[in-house]
Amino acid sequence: MNELNVTAGDVLHKVYVIGGQEDVPQRVLVERDARADILVAVLPGVSCDISMAVELLGEGAQANVYGAYVCGADEKVRIAVDMYHKVPHCCSRQLFKGIAGGVSRVDFYGKITVAQDAQRTEAYQENHNILLSDGAKVDTKPQLEIYADDVKCSHGATIGRLNEEEQFYMRSRGISLEDAKVLQMISFIAPVLENVQDEARREALAAEFESGIRNIIRNTPPPSE
Repeated sequence: MNELNVTAGDVLHKVYVIGGQEDVPQRVLVERDARADILVAVLPGVSCDISMAVELLGEGAQANVYGAYVCGADEKVRIAVDMYHKVPHCCSRQLFKGIAGGVSRVDFYGKITVAQDAQRTEAYQENHNILLSDGAKVDTKPQLEIYADDVKCSHGATIGRLNEEEQFYMRSRGISLEDAKVLQMISFIAPVLENVQDEARREALAAEFESGIRNIIRNTPPPSE
């Protein structure tokens, strides 16, 4: 099993571009007063099956897992994240945002488990998606399993379409329909990408997503009403 251990007091920031040379860890262990920030980027044209278990093992541990995925053809993307709060006074956040077009299939499974002794836990999970075509499918399953009573936890999931009123507004100001859609989609995934600390890498990653999004727009008929 590919395992990542963040030792006591350490801070780790890691970006995984799926299809690159590094594999996403299957298990992440975060010790006392340590922090792990992990970002997963799934570029257009890439299919993947990602499973990650994050365990908060020491008080004061923090774990943030972010993800962005853009699919426009027949990709199959499955992402499963299990966040385990095992001790008190820990924080976690999951934020995944994705775009699905063509006949792609996205499955997101996210779970937060809070042990009985893990009081004063803060744990949040969000998964938001945009559908670009009638043939694309997104299945999202956020879950909470809480055995402690002094916690702050929430989860949410949405699946929607691009806002046509925003497109109309931008087109009335001379922006082409393609550029308007690109702006909408880049803005949609921006809250994930802004967690890439290295500016040059963040801009390069955004440029890769934008290039793929433009190709998807040009090859995707509008969804039916």
